[in-house]
Amino acid sequence: MKSDPSSNMPFVSQPTESDTAICVRNLAVYYGDRRALEDVSIDIHAAQVTAIIGPSGCGKSTFIKTLNRIGELESDMRIEGKIQFFGQDIYSNRVNLNRLRCQIGMVFQKPNPFPMSIYDNVAYGIRVFSRPSRAMLDESVEAALKNAALWDEVKDNLKKSALSLSGGQQQRLCIARALAVKPRVLLMDEPCSALDPIATMKIEELIHELRQELTIVIVTHNMQQAARVSDRTAFFSTDESRIGQLIEVDETSKVFNAASNPRTRDYVEGRFG
Repeated sequence: MKSDPSSNMPFVSQPTESDTAICVRNLAVYYGDRRALEDVSIDIHAAQVTAIIGPSGCGKSTFIKTLNRIGELESDMRIEGKIQFFGQDIYSNRVNLNRLRCQIGMVFQKPNPFPMSIYDNVAYGIRVFSRPSRAMLDESVEAALKNAALWDEVKDNLKKSALSLSGGQQQRLCIARALAVKPRVLLMDEPCSALDPIATMKIEELIHELRQELTIVIVTHNMQQAARVSDRTAFFSTDESRIGQLIEVDETSKVFNAASNPRTRDYVEGRFG
């Protein structure tokens, strides 16, 4: 029997624990001949929430998609520089991409449940990496739905189509699907932009709960949301050539109350963007 996804599943070898979950150095991103990001260096701290903010077109989503190489599935993305996940180069040709994306999960702007039952959505990734008994699978699905604060709402309708859920429920189902394979990092790209205020509040409450066990990176246009949910905030903007750059990263309280860079202060205070 293959190992259960709750066990360690290194994509190369067992990562060494560190205060830095993801280390990015001198990252540049290209789409064909067009440069989208330039010279980005940042440490994503383990067991913290890092918010990525900045005006439209500054490369926030591009950046987050480099962290588990999901951008390669969407376009001709090319990178320069280095990204390490607990000390390991994720762009090494030795990397197993399926296992990398298992350990660094992602939730997108719009909910994207699979056209199958609620149960099968959550069980999908588990089945990819293991052949658990039905009892073990049931237990894992229940745990993931509970961790995503969705279990009480769907426990009596697990065989119902996931597409029948509300938008907020679908987004929490996608979070449950990512959590089911026990990631160490969860990337969230504008996870609340398509949700109403009540559903947004539930996602934010969920982020507060998950931060105790996970490293979370969230892209958001909502300044109040970034201030509420994150420990650290990174501000991206563009230069005169419209190339995305990391302007400042620091503790969230400092970025919002005493930013070092005047461009950051102008943005968080609403003077541009």
